[in-house]
Amino acid sequence: MNVLGIETSCDETAAAVVTGDRRILSNIVLSQVEEHRPYAGVVPEIAARSHLDHTDRLIGEAMAAAGIGWDGLDGVAATAGPGLIGGVLVGLTTAKAIAMVRGLPLLAVNHLEGHALTARLSDGLDFPYLLLLISGGHCQLLAVEGVGRYSRYGGTVDDAAGEAFDKTAALLNLGYPGGPAVEEAAQRGDAGRFALPRPMAGRPGCDFSFSGLKTAVRHTVAALPGGEANDRDSADIAAGFQQAVADVLADRARHAIHRFLSKFPSESHEGRHFVVAGGVAANRQIREVLSRATEDEGMRFTAPPLDLCTDNAAMIAWAGLERLRLGMTDDLTFAARPRWPLDESANPSGRVALGQAR
Repeated sequence: MNVLGIETSCDETAAAVVTGDRRILSNIVLSQVEEHRPYAGVVPEIAARSHLDHTDRLIGEAMAAAGIGWDGLDGVAATAGPGLIGGVLVGLTTAKAIAMVRGLPLLAVNHLEGHALTARLSDGLDFPYLLLLISGGHCQLLAVEGVGRYSRYGGTVDDAAGEAFDKTAALLNLGYPGGPAVEEAAQRGDAGRFALPRPMAGRPGCDFSFSGLKTAVRHTVAALPGGEANDRDSADIAAGFQQAVADVLADRARHAIHRFLSKFPSESHEGRHFVVAGGVAANRQIREVLSRATEDEGMRFTAPPLDLCTDNAAMIAWAGLERLRLGMTDDLTFAARPRWPLDESANPSGRVALGQAR
């Protein structure tokens, strides 16, 4: 099977072709970072217009790079949510047009499922496995039991981890996008200079909270001479912030691992896998801390290659291909969804109330 994937949920326009034997024939991503940099964040209207300008061209480039021709496609997949609705509509409508004209099955893919199944594309993992999905808009722990079968163990009660990175970068004047900027500054910093909190750490359950940590960064900056951070201060605060995020993620992951292994004990010498995915999974320190924590708890740590952690179309094509194999196709009336939880029993916002029973 060969499936074309289209991704337009946020600020990357992407197109890719993936095969049933896990080969990525093409994977083209156009970033909009420079368009949004003046605003220090993604502007939905600018994002949607950029997708309109570039989606058709990138699909043509992806098909040319794949070298299979339109007759070589078995389906077309597109992100149908969650995301910025203007951008989602661009990609999904384009996929519908291709499906109709070429007589191909349409696969309307949940963007989060794209991340959730990426480890099966990159590493060939078997179900079930435990997933930590960390990005600018999402932070949750899920048991991945099969295609379309997800159980959420915990999620953020306020900011997602990536959102906290962006806001911290803004407070420290490190630039945009915040994740890479904080990581770069942290490499020069002393993580122990400033005492920053670890919200939710040590508490029962698997939920996250990062707004208090972000507030602590703001107060730390305000307490500096002149209320501003110099280069040394910024590096040290960035290092302390990054370490705090990693510690919180590891703590929450340990709770989820215990719950997951009680339901899915290891049945072979290879053990169960703990997978980290999403844009924040590209942070090397977070990978290292999570790797040590999960392996200490008896699971095998797995992370997709860095270019498959951030938003891309290969993961959408692969998720579509997995669904196509199972006959899980969609008709042309499928509506784009700005919110769409993987676990349908979860709060549609993807966030949980503090203290919510699990």
